[in-house]
Amino acid sequence: MLRAGLAGAAGLPLAGALASCGSGTSISSDPNELVLWYWNRSIAPSLLELAAEQIPETTRRLRADVIGGAFDNKLRTGFAAQAYIPDITAVNSNAALYFPSEDQFVNLDDFGAQDYKDDYYEWKWNLGRTPTGRFLFFPMDTGPTGFFYRTDLFAAAGLPSEPDEVSAAVRTWDEWIEFGRQLRETSDVALMGNAVMIFNQYINASPERWFDADDQPLFEKQDSAVRQAWETAVKAVEAGVTRNLQVENEQNAAWNSGKLGGHIEGAWWMKVATDTVPDLAGSWRIAQQPGLPGNSGGSFLAVPKTSKDPEAALAFARWLTLPENQAQSYNEIQLFPSAPGAFDAGMADSGGFFGDQDPLAFFSTAAENVPTTFVSTYEKQISSFADQLRVVESAGKDPEQAWDDAATAVNKILKKRGVI
Repeated sequence: MLRAGLAGAAGLPLAGALASCGSGTSISSDPNELVLWYWNRSIAPSLLELAAEQIPETTRRLRADVIGGAFDNKLRTGFAAQAYIPDITAVNSNAALYFPSEDQFVNLDDFGAQDYKDDYYEWKWNLGRTPTGRFLFFPMDTGPTGFFYRTDLFAAAGLPSEPDEVSAAVRTWDEWIEFGRQLRETSDVALMGNAVMIFNQYINASPERWFDADDQPLFEKQDSAVRQAWETAVKAVEAGVTRNLQVENEQNAAWNSGKLGGHIEGAWWMKVATDTVPDLAGSWRIAQQPGLPGNSGGSFLAVPKTSKDPEAALAFARWLTLPENQAQSYNEIQLFPSAPGAFDAGMADSGGFFGDQDPLAFFSTAAENVPTTFVSTYEKQISSFADQLRVVESAGKDPEQAWDDAATAVNKILKKRGVI
């Protein structure tokens, strides 16, 4: 349906598309009102209130609509029907989902977005550019990753427990697995909830993912990052490092009970930890994960081509992500910044949940070292690998057979879609 909806707009010059479609597709008939679509806790309410009065440096004001449920489906339906489209929209970390429909968005380079590039993390900025070179997605928040762990459980097992010591002990994934094996044998504490978590975070920290920039699959190539991630996850299962917890509630209970001693996730997990295990404040720390830090999560702002005023929409995106406003967003709803300058603009620490460690200093360093990578729109077709890995962990399926079955299922989909 999405591709069919695009057919009528294909090949139109940007100016012509804006002139012909602008008023007919807008949600609001108020010429001074730009409508924003976002989901709950994706933008700080206090900043939305200010923009509702007037978007700074523009004559427009903002109407912010919270969209619940299937956000992407609703936006894509609007594109297909060429109706009920916002003037500016939040886009989640799955921005590549919209690469095939890139003509539905304004190229922000046409309005001077490149003037701001140096103020943001390069790897995050690059995620906003399509394979054809159009810059569509303006960076909001990010999710640099780290190794969260229980310092008391590590110490009780006779293992290193201070962040610098733990970081030095788990520089490679093999060292991390050995560390987890010793923890499990000594105290029956698992280092990670399940194998898929390891698999995903390995890929999130890799410069190479599933496909190259031409959307050609890489996962079956010898020594591909995906294959290495698979083998690492399987090795972790065989060493007893994971606990086969496939349900979120089970993981939360295990963190509370001490059956789980660690987790690799993005900076946003600081808030999850403080909410999930508040009684364990002071016992958690963050160490460097094996290899490079990765990115998990984070979102963008994009401007549909039917926007009343793309220049004002970009002005909103820029204002919202100024360092002082990103600092406010972190303090208000824990959105980790995409602009390094936010760390000098008054971001508050965790209030002692991580003891005497400064988690903001940790993740600011991690964010500087996240590798640039390419996320393909076809990554949504590769779920068979995670499905098969769960069967390996929970039912003892042969890992090689599971890999072959996953690859066969994914290749079938890719052939049907004309990718291979």
